[in-house]
Amino acid sequence: MTISRRTNAVKGMITVPGDKSISHRSIMLAALSNGTSTINNFLTGEDCLTTISAFQAMGIHIIQNDSEITVHGKGLYGLEESSQPINLGNSGTTTRLLLGILAGTPHHYCLYGDESLSVRPMDRVTIPLSKMGATFDGNQQGRLLPMSVRGGEVQPIEYTLPINSAQIKSSILLAGLFTTGVTKVVEPVPTRDHTERMLTAFGVDIGREGNTISLRGQQQLEATDIEVPGDISSAAFFICAAALKADSDLVVKDVGLNPTRTGIIDVLKRMGATIETRITRYIGDEPIGDVTVQGGPLNGITISGADIPRVIDEIPIIALLASQAEGKTLIKDAEDLRYKETDRIQAVVDILHSMGVDIIGTEDGLIINGKPSTLKGGEYHSYKDHRIGMMIAIASLLTDEEITLQEPDCISISYPSFFAHFDQILED
Repeated sequence: MTISRRTNAVKGMITVPGDKSISHRSIMLAALSNGTSTINNFLTGEDCLTTISAFQAMGIHIIQNDSEITVHGKGLYGLEESSQPINLGNSGTTTRLLLGILAGTPHHYCLYGDESLSVRPMDRVTIPLSKMGATFDGNQQGRLLPMSVRGGEVQPIEYTLPINSAQIKSSILLAGLFTTGVTKVVEPVPTRDHTERMLTAFGVDIGREGNTISLRGQQQLEATDIEVPGDISSAAFFICAAALKADSDLVVKDVGLNPTRTGIIDVLKRMGATIETRITRYIGDEPIGDVTVQGGPLNGITISGADIPRVIDEIPIIALLASQAEGKTLIKDAEDLRYKETDRIQAVVDILHSMGVDIIGTEDGLIINGKPSTLKGGEYHSYKDHRIGMMIAIASLLTDEEITLQEPDCISISYPSFFAHFDQILED
């Protein structure tokens, strides 16, 4: 795919597709609830459709009408044993959260995924789930897919997260629903809390004291209707695009402003961007509102520690932004980027270095010596990673030459309308 998007400004108003994390969780909890739930503004990207097909394979009746999804829940123990292995495609979120649910289900399941998913580590969830009583077997002693799961009578545990991961936390809490006691997860650094908020929306009493989340098992989930806010991680690409161009003025409407996800806003403000947020309403416990950003000069900063869980999905586009900021940007404590759809640290280094950026990869992050400049065009590979593909597309704003993006279809995983929206906000 050839991309040429050089422009003086990014302007206008857009509404991005539904939040990927919330879309996944809405299907899962609706399936475990008693009654029928309707989900509006569901993200119809490939990963979230994978979650739908997985639960259909386990006997859940789900009807899709574009971005409106109707789920006929069958209760906590309503999942059926699948007669065939379940294909989880490229979706790490589906896999890790589903493992938590299947840990408490008295059935046997076989799970597999594509080439990329098959090298992503699953032991980060199977280790605590095994402590709860589930049995796993797969490649590398149960570390990788393909994997078999035999659930049953799981027991509650108290588990301190060894890495800052909402997926691990969510997997344990979902397994905790099936126990007869109280499951506790200790997270040293707060991670995105969509699971906790959505469990509350489905009627589950979940507690938090300090950095410990607790959940009592055997609570019944009751069906509810969900409206999915726009995905802040998808919006980040166009928010950063606007910040890159001095005359830009962009408004993103109806986007999720959950404080565990708005790290990108805080990072941009620290870099000197003119950006404002306005919460317009709440849907359940999730705040929704508008983001307004104007372009201007940027400065390098350090992003580390508690920043990282709140920007982990946005680091590729932040790296591009940092290439145009004055001074050094240091990103550290982000080793988990090496275990995404691809090794995102190495991919970002390879691509931006080829574009002429002074960038170095470290074991757990990036060092970027920024300076506003024109980047080099050419042919670049997406690594079949949607966020890498979108970063390359936004880089076309900074080059006078064409960019050829290999395997752009991966972007449809999270943002099927990305290129249509991209063209919509470019100033003629």
